[in-house]
Amino acid sequence: MQRTLTVIHALGLMLVVFSVAYLMPIAASLIYDDGTLIDFLLAMVWTAAIGLLMWMLTRRYKGELSIRHGYLLVVTMWTAMPAFATLPLLLVIKGLSFTDAYFETMSGLTTTGSTVLSGLDTLPPAINIWRHELNWLGGMGIIVLAVAILPLLGIGGRQLYKAETPGPMKDSALTPRITETARNLWLVYLGITIACIFSLKVVGMSWLDAICHAFAAMGLGGFSTHDASVGYFNSPAIEFVLIIFMLLAAMNFATHFLVWREKNLKLYLKDTEAIATVVLILTSCLGIAVFLWWQGTYPSFWTALRHASFNVVSIATDCGFASVDFNQWPMFAPMWMLFLSCVAASSGSTGGGIKMVRTLILFKQAGREFLKLLHPAVVNPMKIGGSVVPNNIVFAVLGFIFLYFMTVATLTFALLISGLDFISAFSAIIACINNAGPGLGVVGPANNFGVLTDFQTWVCTIAMLVGRLEIFTVLILFTPHFWRR
Repeated sequence: MQRTLTVIHALGLMLVVFSVAYLMPIAASLIYDDGTLIDFLLAMVWTAAIGLLMWMLTRRYKGELSIRHGYLLVVTMWTAMPAFATLPLLLVIKGLSFTDAYFETMSGLTTTGSTVLSGLDTLPPAINIWRHELNWLGGMGIIVLAVAILPLLGIGGRQLYKAETPGPMKDSALTPRITETARNLWLVYLGITIACIFSLKVVGMSWLDAICHAFAAMGLGGFSTHDASVGYFNSPAIEFVLIIFMLLAAMNFATHFLVWREKNLKLYLKDTEAIATVVLILTSCLGIAVFLWWQGTYPSFWTALRHASFNVVSIATDCGFASVDFNQWPMFAPMWMLFLSCVAASSGSTGGGIKMVRTLILFKQAGREFLKLLHPAVVNPMKIGGSVVPNNIVFAVLGFIFLYFMTVATLTFALLISGLDFISAFSAIIACINNAGPGLGVVGPANNFGVLTDFQTWVCTIAMLVGRLEIFTVLILFTPHFWRR
């Protein structure tokens, strides 16, 4: 009971911290005079007040969190934050249900980018800023941000970092202190985001669009200020800039930090995962372009290459922007893009899915099994990037892959039994669990998730949460061992 109250105490503090995020849309409301100022002020006050009340009522239970309660706090926080984030949406957008508002904010914070909203072009600027800020905050993880702050408030952060940070190799720190690690990752994240904002402004976006799309690109969240997404701009220059920054966001931010610290670009070539990610995505861009040209989808190869490159990179990195309705392409192309969304993003990036490092481990493990069939006594340690991968990590990856596909199958069947067609159901779950944005069928890029029933919307919401927290973090709460003393 005492440990649970410690979790509530930490949750209250984190809600107070989260309330600070409302300052950006408040500033936008003042600048654009869009009539939402009172709504965001109320949301900020309510969030801070409830968080402060939770903190005060449990302040005598302040203490260090165990690994078990770190998991509990992460899941609780990632379910509570979207609930509080719905407040301005519910106050401003008339007729919006809590189910749809929660889906929208969960999509934002998990960097999924799927939306239930139409008329994005006419939304108040502060609302669009809020949606995209959620993308940006969720990108690196609000929990990692809190890791750098909570120790100042008397709560350690290592358990939170291990529970939330993406990827199977979570114990390798860039710096000796976990708070310094989190801070450095955020500084790199912020620096690249600022570069993206100015680059988008230079190639023709307004400041509002540049900020929003830079937030979405770096968080690989895929929200847009326009119903037509990036296709609204019809600009090869804008698409090229976004391609570059989406690829950067799909790489391990630890590598970006090391490159910045050492001032040595060659370090990218030593990141096996980053090389595999870039090679797979760029090869797929070329392959899909040739396929679309061959199929007659576009009259010229260069037009096919332009649209294939942007949309393949967007879906493969789990961003979710769209420049055309790729749902109308021959089925092989969008299905391959959904496959890439499962495997292409690097661990330690803002992308979702299985992650490239797990894909490499599985590929090499298959090779080990072939070799063992021929030479049963052989000793063949697995190496990735020159480092030996311990067998316990290999087994953990195998367990993750099993749970990943079982979760996809279970949630797909849940949508099928609700009456959704197979392509729409399967692609919706793949898009949500990979935090990749649009699916196919009725949830394709020309439509949105607003066509779903409340039950279907909640199924997709669960998929987004499970995918963002990499399955184990959520499902471990449902095991008997977790609740035993």
